[in-house]
Amino acid sequence: MAWVTSLTLVILALAAVGGLVVGPTSIGASRVLGDTLSHLGVGHSTLTSMQSTIIWQLRAPRMVLGLLAGAMLAVAGGTYQGVFRNPLADPYLLGVAAGAGLGATIAIVDVGGGLSTPSWTPLLAFAGALVAVGVTWIIGGGGHRANTSTLILAGVAVASLLTSAQTYLQQQGSVNSLARVYIWLLGSLASASWSSVLLVLPYVIVCALICLFAARALDVMSVGEEESRSLGLPVRRVRLVVIGAASLGTAAIVSAVGLIGFVGIVVPHVMRLLVGTSYRRILPLSILAGAAFLVLADTIARTVLAPSELPLGVVTALVGAPVFVLILSLRGRVSM
Repeated sequence: MAWVTSLTLVILALAAVGGLVVGPTSIGASRVLGDTLSHLGVGHSTLTSMQSTIIWQLRAPRMVLGLLAGAMLAVAGGTYQGVFRNPLADPYLLGVAAGAGLGATIAIVDVGGGLSTPSWTPLLAFAGALVAVGVTWIIGGGGHRANTSTLILAGVAVASLLTSAQTYLQQQGSVNSLARVYIWLLGSLASASWSSVLLVLPYVIVCALICLFAARALDVMSVGEEESRSLGLPVRRVRLVVIGAASLGTAAIVSAVGLIGFVGIVVPHVMRLLVGTSYRRILPLSILAGAAFLVLADTIARTVLAPSELPLGVVTALVGAPVFVLILSLRGRVSM
């Protein structure tokens, strides 16, 4: 595991540096480092005021938000796979994506008037995601008679219903609002700012820590629900806590960056191939790898067609889908 951790940390560091220095405006890594040290009172900066603004007001918050989003989606995906004992589980399993999409659509198409402002879209997306998970939990049994199968089926039903409502609302909007909805649904870090970073940071820290602390319980649950109870594990309580934490963190990220696929399903599987099936190893490494993956994907998204941008979800799908196919071909080594 030591070499995997070291390699992942190196990739993460390279991704973070690339997020700062790579872009249409070429700024060398040494100059960025000099500017960073100058802010700490060491040496002096060789950057112009415009270059400094590009680094610290545009690229830096975008890079940090990408780190947070990738880390949260990856650890949430790994947690879902553990608690549901389902290799196809991802952070959107219980309707988070559909609920957030409906909330964002309500804001963007301006239902009722007065909602079509940048501040309303993430707020309604966050609320929609939480409502979707809450309804799924209630339909799935509310914790009293819920099991993984009923929760998954409830999630499918709720997601289908909310997606239908979203499609209906899209037809009521203008061509311009429809385009904005699709842009949001494909995910992007283009609107990242330090305020959005500070907004999601508490959710990511708290929810990711809860998922990490639950890793040992997820290892126990991997032997089966009845066996876990016989070992003294409060399965329903653990399920409620970890699902709540993973869903809340995912909802916060989705409200800020839109829907970004494949991070939460592919990254935990890659880590499982490399370090085995213990969630005490998978989850912390998924945080590091997910953060690196999303920042690298965003660097590609904003540079490959510069000055235009590819939707971030398109890049993660182009990279994640072939990797997932490879994982399926090695499915004998990806047992839960």
